[in-house]
Amino acid sequence: MTIEENRVITKNTACLALLGSIALCTGRWAHAEADDYFSPTDDRVRISLGFMHVSSATTLRADSSAQTQGTTLNGEGEFGLDKSDFEPKFQAIVRVATRQRISFDYFTLDRSGDTIVGATPITFRDTTFEPKDPLQTQLNLHTFGITYEYSFWHSEKLEIAGTIGVHVTEISAMAKVETSTRHDIQTDDQAGPVPTAGVDAAWSISRRFYLDGRAQYLSVHVNNLDGSLGFYELDALYRYRPNVALGLGYTVITAHLSSMKSSEAGLFDFSTQGPEMFIRVAF
Repeated sequence: MTIEENRVITKNTACLALLGSIALCTGRWAHAEADDYFSPTDDRVRISLGFMHVSSATTLRADSSAQTQGTTLNGEGEFGLDKSDFEPKFQAIVRVATRQRISFDYFTLDRSGDTIVGATPITFRDTTFEPKDPLQTQLNLHTFGITYEYSFWHSEKLEIAGTIGVHVTEISAMAKVETSTRHDIQTDDQAGPVPTAGVDAAWSISRRFYLDGRAQYLSVHVNNLDGSLGFYELDALYRYRPNVALGLGYTVITAHLSSMKSSEAGLFDFSTQGPEMFIRVAF
């Protein structure tokens, strides 16, 4: 069994164990509560924890320090990255007033690859990897967001809010060849805050069933940097206890970064999407 397989098994086992623990604890707590299924539009605090099964598509390029254009790569092809994976999901929302909320969310996608360079050489930063080189790769994406939400429509059945926030996003890539005669490694790191704006909505269909969703997107153009970030999510939830709900949904995340800075020139274009399962505690 490879190190990567062990990493995936460990991560998935940890997620399932954590979900099971939360479900057990919150289930016992909810039994003690009165049978009061208040509307989700009145949640004061909401915490969601689960996992996603994502399928990703990645294009990247890392130019040299001399501004020579690098090779435009397909991350799941030439870089040998996993096309699909299980990743954790986290979100918390705090209502600070009837129409005002603050939300926090975190997404991470860490992938690695082990492949052989094809017939065409790969130029990545200041190194060229030749055909038949044994190539080891990594590509990590982490983003943490804080969002302010104002509900311009708020009722017992429906809440619609406009949102504005900041997502601090970090992208790191690594390509390495290690043989008895060669040891070449190149890395590329990009990080910074990206503002986002959008809409968030919740619709209470019945006492136990409700839908919620969000869409956030913004594109920025600053000096020699172009970037965009988008989050799109739709969830269906069933409340099996007054304060505990099980959710199924679908999420799409897109990110684009194009830099012309002399020391960091390159391209990163990424999209990932897939179904999700989570447990939500609200009160």
